[in-house]
Amino acid sequence: MATTNGMLREGALKGQVIVITGGGTGLGRSMAEAFLRLGAGVCITSRKLEVLQATAAELEKTTGGTVLPVACDVREWRDVDRMLEQVLAKFGHVDALVNDAAGNFISPTERLSSKAFETIIGIVLMGTVNCTLAFGKHWIAKGERDKKVLNITTTYAWTGSGYVVPSACAKAGVLALTRSLAVEWAKYGIRTNAIAPGPFPTKGAWQRLLPGELVEQFDMAKRVPLGRVGEHRELTDLASYLVSPFSSYINGEVVTIDGGEWLKGAGQFNMLDAVEPSMWDAIERMVRGTRGS
Repeated sequence: MATTNGMLREGALKGQVIVITGGGTGLGRSMAEAFLRLGAGVCITSRKLEVLQATAAELEKTTGGTVLPVACDVREWRDVDRMLEQVLAKFGHVDALVNDAAGNFISPTERLSSKAFETIIGIVLMGTVNCTLAFGKHWIAKGERDKKVLNITTTYAWTGSGYVVPSACAKAGVLALTRSLAVEWAKYGIRTNAIAPGPFPTKGAWQRLLPGELVEQFDMAKRVPLGRVGEHRELTDLASYLVSPFSSYINGEVVTIDGGEWLKGAGQFNMLDAVEPSMWDAIERMVRGTRGS
């Protein structure tokens, strides 16, 4: 890349308080670090408090910012309400919500149970709904304006994709929620936007989606016209802009950042047609072995 510096000027998010679900690892952690470096106070949430606490300590050390780790299962609205209360008790206000918590795994749909759908839809769609409702209702009741909701969706929310059908269903719902509330809540001074990332490797998610030798057999970079996967800094620059005052006229937009991948071939995981049926038992064992990493 031509530069390793962030896009926004120093202090661009000073005084802002931003909550990131799924903020302890992966892209959520990277966004938290970027926001902190720009002067924001950050709350990171997930179900695993020990992971959050370790991440918070590391980020505070490297950025000098303030991080509040809060354990929260976004599928449970009572958990979400308690999380919001803790954020307000710590910072006094909150300016932006980033819905990044997600769950996904690869599988032929005929092998899935209703429980598998329930799990993914619960985290991705209902988790986003629960958090957005809690924060939105708070802002509306208090008459607070210039607030932002940023959802992380995916390019196959438009196209669908084989082998990740629960995720495709859930992310399509997040896409509809984003655009619907952008219209309905604009009168309250709440902007709602989304990012649709292509392949941005993260350790835990990547191991579940392409476990074992699949990561080499199905090289995601080969699907991208630019010939590479994304760097976290590229996505965090975009996220920082969308939660900043500089994007104040952007509302209801879904920004794709994938190097042109979805234009080249719809359905990010459709290439898994090449997996032999006999391999799926072994793949399932590998995926189960990476859960909770």
